[in-house]
Amino acid sequence: MTTGFRITALAADAFAPLHALDDDALRARGMRRMIADEKPGFPCRVSLVDAEPGERVILLTHTHHDVHSPYRGSGPIFVREAATTATFAPGEVPELLRSRLLSLRAYDRDAMMIGCEVVAGAELEAAIERQFDAPAAAYLHVHNARPGCFNCAIERA
Repeated sequence: MTTGFRITALAADAFAPLHALDDDALRARGMRRMIADEKPGFPCRVSLVDAEPGERVILLTHTHHDVHSPYRGSGPIFVREAATTATFAPGEVPELLRSRLLSLRAYDRDAMMIGCEVVAGAELEAAIERQFDAPAAAYLHVHNARPGCFNCAIERA
C-alpha cells in the first residue's frame, strides 16, 4: 500500500446549519432533504460513507473547486444529517470509493488540469501514484465517473 497521499473529506461544520432548516427553507436555497432508500446510492461527502436506508440526507450544490481557473467547478453532493468529518491516515482509502467507477483528475498549483483517468475504485491507489508521478501535480479530485459528482480531494502526504 502506498502512503504518499491523504484523502480529504468535506468539513461537517460547513453544512451543519443546513440540517436545522425546514424543507421549505432548503428548497428556497435550491436544496432538498431526502431519505436514503438504497445502499449504495447516497454517498456522503463529509463522512465518506454511504447513507443507510432510512437515513436523512441533504442534496445540495457544492463548489468543490473554488479556484480562479477555467476548471472552477460545482455540482450535487449528499451530506448525511449525522455526519462527522472523516479523517484518514496516509494511504488509507474509504470503502465508499472502492465499489465505484471513479474519475481521477490532477491539477497543478494554478488549478489547471494536467492529468485525468477513469479507474475502478479497487485500483485507486495505483491511479493516484500515476497521477502524482507528474511533479507538477499539486492535488487530485475524485469524482464518480458515471454521474460525475465530486467525492473528495487527495493531497500529497
